[in-house]
Amino acid sequence: MQKESSNTIKKPLSDLQKKLLNDFQHGLPLTPTPYLDIAKELGVTEDEVLNALTELQESKMVSRVGAVFRPNRIGVSTLAAMSVPSERINEVAAIVNAYPQVNHNYEREHVFNMWFVITASDNDQLDSVLKDMELKTGLSPMSLPMVEDYHIDLGFPLQWGEESA
Repeated sequence: MQKESSNTIKKPLSDLQKKLLNDFQHGLPLTPTPYLDIAKELGVTEDEVLNALTELQESKMVSRVGAVFRPNRIGVSTLAAMSVPSERINEVAAIVNAYPQVNHNYEREHVFNMWFVITASDNDQLDSVLKDMELKTGLSPMSLPMVEDYHIDLGFPLQWGEESA
């Protein structure tokens, strides 16, 4: 959750990276070789696809590549919030982000300034993770389980501007 400097120079996106970001927001092939399947569709090699995705992740433009399942269809999940002293935000974020059950984490401007989603195989494991976080951070995560399911499609067409067209 460290903020990136605004004067960081970013390498321009390749045409392949633009296609991956725009054309594969939905429909990741659910096959034993999804990246090979994408490569064939784009007329490139699997290594080129994997390298392009790795660069996007390393540059922090993409945090995760993978399938998304509706909440609580496989295992259980909850939205959690914590009130973290500003001087501890990076320390606590590192602790929270180290859990494999945490799939994203956001800082907000609010008394509850850290929000994250936890997924687990069952409620016992979910409770165990929340209790362990509390022990490790000394802060109490507030669990906000989903009451009603709303499907929000977060995919959107990307526009690159004329300089990169």
